[in-house]
Amino acid sequence: MEINKNMTIEEIILVDRGIANILMASGMHCLGCVMASGESLEQACAVHGIDCDQLVATINDWLAQKNA
Repeated sequence: MEINKNMTIEEIILVDRGIANILMASGMHCLGCVMASGESLEQACAVHGIDCDQLVATINDWLAQKNA
């Protein structure tokens, strides 16, 4: 499964809990906050000043390698 920027952080972590490490390394340290279930990855990236397209690509590359 691939993730996209319209998914919530909660949905993304449910795809694979290892994604949390990627999000944390990118500077998103609020994975447990209430907003994680209500805002999209794109919205969270905007708040944190993170390039969302790059983050999505990084996560999907990691998922592809893991599932290869």
